[in-house]
Amino acid sequence: MAKYLDPKADLTFKKVFGEYENLTISFLNALLPLKKEIKSIKYLPSELVPDNPFRKNSIVDVHCTDQDGRQFIVEMQMIWSEEFKQRVLFNASKAYVKQLGKSKRYELLQPVYSLSLVNQTFEENSKGFYYNYHIVCEEDSNLVIDGLHLTFVELPKFKPQNLADKKMMVLWLRFLTEIDENTREVAPELIADKNIKEALELVEHSAFTDEELAQYDKFWDIIRTENTLISSTEKKKALEIAKNLKQYGMSISDISKMTGLSEEEIIKL
Repeated sequence: MAKYLDPKADLTFKKVFGEYENLTISFLNALLPLKKEIKSIKYLPSELVPDNPFRKNSIVDVHCTDQDGRQFIVEMQMIWSEEFKQRVLFNASKAYVKQLGKSKRYELLQPVYSLSLVNQTFEENSKGFYYNYHIVCEEDSNLVIDGLHLTFVELPKFKPQNLADKKMMVLWLRFLTEIDENTREVAPELIADKNIKEALELVEHSAFTDEELAQYDKFWDIIRTENTLISSTEKKKALEIAKNLKQYGMSISDISKMTGLSEEEIIKL
């Protein structure tokens, strides 16, 4: 029985989507709202704006262009941060602007598509998990300025039944959310698709050297450490806010609702 590595990690994600063009093409065609399918791609160097140093290890990215000159930036974001949407917009805008060399005209600019897969929930009040953003006219949403397309996917919210009519999107998202070190049996429908099957073979434990496996373990150790630091920082902020609210006479139950702290924690302040 095959053992697998989690495809969301730096090592595995870049191996599947940063080295195998056919898999990247299938993945992008399945997840992006494209008017025309991608037929071929060429990988480009990633020149993304530096992330918050506190979370610099939590992002995995792949950058490519297709036969029409459209550019695609794919990011696997392990830890959500409030500035992430602005960062994605900046990177997509930067890629769009860099197309305009001295000899190019504005009408030759091609769209940039940014696909951000997030391993945490960030839209708490939304029942959806898949979000597309582009520039539309407020008065008439049929009027669109084509250029920047931003797609965000909340992986923890994904359920296969949400997308019964989009087979390949479901299969790729299941690949990202169901496969990890604890996987002992892969669903037959994943193996039945040739692209998913190939991706599964690429993330088999036996396909990696001892050195690569050590690198893989280090990645997850860094993610756990960053999550711990973030949780600790957020807890300190919540305690400080609760302390101030308590001094102003707000009830314990209301403070608990506002900060997420337990009433016992607030009473001890």
